[in-house]
Amino acid sequence: MKFGINLFPTVSPDEKSAVQHFDEALRLAELAEELGFDHVKTVEHYFTPYGGYSPDPVTFLAAAAARTSRIRLVTGAVIPAFTHPAQLAGKLAMLDNISHGRLSVGFGRAFLPDEFEAFEIPMDESRQRFTDGVEACRLLWSEEDVEWKGAFHRFGPVTLLPRPYQRPHPPILVATAITPESCVAAGRAGYGLMMVPSINKVEKVQEMLALYREAWVAAGHDPAAQDVHMSYNCYLAEEAGRAHERGRTYSEHTNRALAAAVEPWTRTKSSDYEGYGRIVERVRSSDFGKQLRDNKVLVGAPQEVADRLRLIRSWFGDITISLQVISGNMPYEESARTLRLFAEHVLPVFTP
Repeated sequence: MKFGINLFPTVSPDEKSAVQHFDEALRLAELAEELGFDHVKTVEHYFTPYGGYSPDPVTFLAAAAARTSRIRLVTGAVIPAFTHPAQLAGKLAMLDNISHGRLSVGFGRAFLPDEFEAFEIPMDESRQRFTDGVEACRLLWSEEDVEWKGAFHRFGPVTLLPRPYQRPHPPILVATAITPESCVAAGRAGYGLMMVPSINKVEKVQEMLALYREAWVAAGHDPAAQDVHMSYNCYLAEEAGRAHERGRTYSEHTNRALAAAVEPWTRTKSSDYEGYGRIVERVRSSDFGKQLRDNKVLVGAPQEVADRLRLIRSWFGDITISLQVISGNMPYEESARTLRLFAEHVLPVFTP
């Protein structure tokens, strides 16, 4: 298994300034490299405390690249629907060069109605804009004199500059929440997968993973090259009771931010987002105690967290775990302690 950090901000300006957030997040990226973690990841969201401090993951990861030399940089994820593909491909290729080939590009469809409304993008175009955007970026990275005639953009022939550092292109991952078809498409294309297991039952995640892996093998890709990322809220302390108490506080803070962000789903319908109308009730009914019992959070003393990860590995195999060590607006010192405890006591259990 591999382990990295996901710096997903759930913070508002009255809780922490943007300057403080970015200073602390960059310090955590440096610490993660020092402690031997695999990657640093961040998200693209807008306007609300649920991710709004990260409207452009490329900007943040470029700053992280300048402060590190080994750790991989992962967009988790960029949103093709909100950016012209030539612009998106160009700035990602630039980051790949700045980092000397440490970039992995995660693409997502987005799912918050207010973001689509602000960008004047119909949600019913989401799936096609995502598919077109990923493919246009792949072509721009891989080929020269690219001519694109899609449903939403037409350009070319053009040759992207700079060319990506990694050839033919940086590793591609796609995000999926509850849609099995996205897993099949990713496996068929040979792309990695990013999942958030906390929003689904274990059996549902296993079903989606099986579809992904079957499609991967059927398409003739090397089974050893699969890359599945899952993100978990993470809080460690030397004493389990303390970890559970503080983990609950931060989990409930994150859940309030998410509940406010998804509230527009109570009055939104989209053929591209079947089943998302139920997401509001799922968030409202979230219970930290049940999440802990169901191993949907990595919270506890180090040995307890190691045991949770053994169970997760038995469910899903040797996946890549992204530890969300700032969710809930944790103080920097607590996030850093979580990373140090994990590196000292948990990493050695799962890495050679």
